[in-house]
Amino acid sequence: MHHNINIILGIETSCDETSVAVLNNGTVCSNIISSQVVHKEYGGVVPELASRAHLKMIVPIMNAALAQAGFSLEDIDAVAAVYGPGLVGALLVGLNFGKSLAWSRRIPFIGVNHMEGHVYSIFLEDEKPEYPFICLTVSGGHTDLLYIKEPLTYERLGRTRDDAAGEAFDKVAKMLGIGYPGGPVIDKLAKDGNPFAINFPRSYARAEHYDFSFSGLKTAVLYYLRDRNLLAGNGAPVAKSPELNDICASFQQAVVDTLVEKTRRAVADYGVKHVGVVGGVSANSRLREVFQNMASGNNSNVYFPRLEYCTDNAAMAAYAGWLRLIDGETSPASLAAVPNLNIA
Repeated sequence: MHHNINIILGIETSCDETSVAVLNNGTVCSNIISSQVVHKEYGGVVPELASRAHLKMIVPIMNAALAQAGFSLEDIDAVAAVYGPGLVGALLVGLNFGKSLAWSRRIPFIGVNHMEGHVYSIFLEDEKPEYPFICLTVSGGHTDLLYIKEPLTYERLGRTRDDAAGEAFDKVAKMLGIGYPGGPVIDKLAKDGNPFAINFPRSYARAEHYDFSFSGLKTAVLYYLRDRNLLAGNGAPVAKSPELNDICASFQQAVVDTLVEKTRRAVADYGVKHVGVVGGVSANSRLREVFQNMASGNNSNVYFPRLEYCTDNAAMAAYAGWLRLIDGETSPASLAAVPNLNIA
């Protein structure tokens, strides 16, 4: 056991957020996130531009994180950096920076699985789930349902067979011509719509397994728009349609119902009392509302990260790394970036 590892510097560059955080014994002292705005005009993340932006931002962001935490580099006991999953060029920036930093200071280094970081984003709060718990990870690239029996031990119960939930939000937002990223825009417009106006399909919701599918839902939205001449470039685009809010609300409800139904079944099947919902889509207000209702209905506790911990951030990576470091684990200098790293 490394008892002297208290102050951890965490680094997260897996996609389009450059983030550095400082944690002291699991408590966040600083968590600086620089989101790259450059991708908005392309309607998606451009890998080459992401890597360049990380290179430019990593040192200033680290300095800002240290300054806010009130520590210098000499105070840092270990470094944790994400090595996958993500965009390989983006991952390499943070991973190599973290390794060199640890090497130059002769302190332990640990590579962190980005998905494990998301799981531990709910442990950054005072109220933490108890083991065992079910964790739903919903983000732009992932939709995973995990059974977590004890710290750092994962059994994957289900995953998406096609699009991730966040990806479905982005693709539908593109069809609707309302901008990128899709999640926050749809969430906002849905507040003024009727979630039960249109009965979009809920793929696999009743199936025995725990897997998800969102491509059928996406196609259903496409057909709905096409049949009504609402597709952009085909008559009046939907962005100006009085139906827009209802379409957003109904699509969002279909995603939420599927996610909540699968999680509810896992909670019942595994007899757990604690549920974590993490990742970018866990910021969705409707998802939170329906999960809270589920929790009060089946007498379980549901945990969400605060909004700044839903999206990619270094605080969650530092926490996951800290758990492994105090267990005596470190990573070799040869650790490579793994773009499609799995958690279980």
